[in-house]
Amino acid sequence: MTTSRLLDPGFNLTLRPMRYPQFYEKYRDAVRNTWTVEEVDFAPDINDLRNKFGPAERHLIERLVAFFATGDAIVSNNLVLNLYKHINAPEARLYLSRQLYEEALHVQFYLTLLDTYLPEPEQRAKAFDAIETVPAIRHKAEFCFRWMDSINTLDRLETREQRRQFLLNLICFATCIEGLFFFGAFAYVYYLRSRGLLHGLASGTNWVFRDESGHMAFAFEVIRVAREEEPELFDEQMKADVAMMLREAVDCELQFAEDVLSGGVAGLSIRDMRQYLEYVADQRLAQLGLPKQFGASNPFPFMDLQDVQELTNFFERRVSAYQVGVQGEVAFDAAF
Repeated sequence: MTTSRLLDPGFNLTLRPMRYPQFYEKYRDAVRNTWTVEEVDFAPDINDLRNKFGPAERHLIERLVAFFATGDAIVSNNLVLNLYKHINAPEARLYLSRQLYEEALHVQFYLTLLDTYLPEPEQRAKAFDAIETVPAIRHKAEFCFRWMDSINTLDRLETREQRRQFLLNLICFATCIEGLFFFGAFAYVYYLRSRGLLHGLASGTNWVFRDESGHMAFAFEVIRVAREEEPELFDEQMKADVAMMLREAVDCELQFAEDVLSGGVAGLSIRDMRQYLEYVADQRLAQLGLPKQFGASNPFPFMDLQDVQELTNFFERRVSAYQVGVQGEVAFDAAF
């Protein structure tokens, strides 16, 4: 009898014996990391926006929240339409169900952020319509949609080429969208925090950052397992496609940076932002076990703050900063 593989077509429902316990552990880690938007205090941010922001900083934050308003919704759509139906392990689908909840939480967080930061209805309407009216945000969205559309007609992964298409979609969302576009946005947030600004936004972003680190860790593990089970999928063409994908993502995010920083924000330059994006892209390639392409170092010391280090290392050690108490164990082979 041939052992089934993670990307084999079907809908396996058997949690015992569990083939991939690491996915179940990632689900449990995510549950421990539960937080709510109501815990975030935006009151200090209002004073900062009114009294400490010039036109350039206001433009930065308006563009940032406009991107946030659409980014997680795109990720949610790809998860539901493309990922859930093809990763054939019930323990992995447990994690994906949890991830969908977290994406909804992020959308709520950014909705609250928009309502708080942009009190004028006309401003809010423009922000929500940014995907149509802001070229740099539209460019990022088109990049996302192109990869979503690349597999949304695939009902089953029957062939090597179909599996390869699926993995490219998964790699794109893990490395380019959650792993680069969002991390570029986080850099602006933590830069403002390093200047003592927008602590409410930074506080909420800490939780989003941790969630996104979990989403990437899960995706990289799916990719690792698929590569172990079907090494022929990761041929030279796949490696070249991934490298090209990340280069395009860096260019895409750099266009957004040129817009965000167009007013001239003291302490942030386009040159440094490009270096940071190239540094992050190299980290993603290394996580995939692929050669780095840029050789860039991190130009932002504020991204090395201890709490950001803690978030980055969340899945390398247990974090006790905030965990919801979960009591008792469920044994799936117990008699009820």
